[in-house]
Amino acid sequence: MAKLYFRYGAMNSGKSTALMQVAHNYEEQGMQVLILKPQVDTKGGGELVSRLGVHRKADRLIRPDMDVFEVVREASQATKLACVLCDESQFFTAEQAEQLFMVTVDLNIPVICYGLRADFSLRGFPGSTRLLELAHTIEEMKTICTCGRKAICNCRKVNGQFVFEGEQVAIDLENDVQYVSMCPQCYFRARRAFYAGRK
Repeated sequence: MAKLYFRYGAMNSGKSTALMQVAHNYEEQGMQVLILKPQVDTKGGGELVSRLGVHRKADRLIRPDMDVFEVVREASQATKLACVLCDESQFFTAEQAEQLFMVTVDLNIPVICYGLRADFSLRGFPGSTRLLELAHTIEEMKTICTCGRKAICNCRKVNGQFVFEGEQVAIDLENDVQYVSMCPQCYFRARRAFYAGRK
């Protein structure tokens, strides 16, 4: 039985790199994969980009109004798919997360989603929340904070300053936005300093 996997982690936990390695492993065995990326993630344009410098073209860019099940079904009619790989899955809608689940149910094709669990204010993304509810298997990808503790928070910087207010979606390395992986202790220290400075 095909399964839906959700592999989540903070920024810099190697999600895109791991996805590209999985794609390589399948292809080295002569199997076909389909790589999907939400169009809202404009970093890299139509490519998946890893901080290690590795990049790869996505097979399909998914708009919020697209039916992902139909995209996969059509692709599977043209070639036998061994797996569907999804980068930046937090940017899928909740409905699209359900459609990816149905790919495993009705098309019997495994789906592996990589993404963030929560945003810079520790609130879940709609796509990630639904994937956590539906996935057969949930795996955490780990990284560390600058202090050496396990990082589970994503902290947003704008023009080099930590910010804790704003739109949920702001793409890394665009418009002077940068994300830093932090442990809860460092995250809340920075957050308290941000609000103290506004009094």
